[in-house]
Amino acid sequence: MIRIRKHYLLAASLLFLLEVFIALYIHDKIIRPYAGDFLATIFLYCLARGMLTAAPGKVALGVLLTAYLIETLQYVHLLSWLGWQHSRVARIVLGSQFEWVDLLAYTLGIGLMLGLEAGLSSIRLGKVATARAIALAKNANAG
Repeated sequence: MIRIRKHYLLAASLLFLLEVFIALYIHDKIIRPYAGDFLATIFLYCLARGMLTAAPGKVALGVLLTAYLIETLQYVHLLSWLGWQHSRVARIVLGSQFEWVDLLAYTLGIGLMLGLEAGLSSIRLGKVATARAIALAKNANAG
C-alpha cells in the first residue's frame, strides 16, 4: 500500500514551497486565488503518488474529491463553526471563501496530472515495446 517514489515527493516538496511563496508574497487577484488552487491539487496528487501504490486514476479521484470537500466546507463556513475564522494558517490551508471557479481550478490541475501520467505511461510502454522488439530481433538473428 505504501511505496516511496522520490520523484513525486520531490515535485510535491517544490510545489509546497511554491504554494508557501504564493501565500506569503503574492497578493493579486489571479495567481494567488486561481493558480494557487490549481497547484494545490497538483501538490496533493504528487504527495499521494509519492507515498501510495494506488493507480493514478484512483489517486486523482481521491484528491479531487478532497479538494471539492474542502471547498464545500468553505461554503458552509467551517472555519467560523470551529472558531478558526481569525486564524491566518487555517484560512491559508483550508481557505475561507467558496468560489465556483475554484472547483474548475482543482479539476484542471487534476486533468493536467492525468494527462501527464497518460503521456508518461505511453512513453514507458513505447520503450518497453522497443526493448522487446530489439530482444526478439537479437534472438531471431542468434537462432
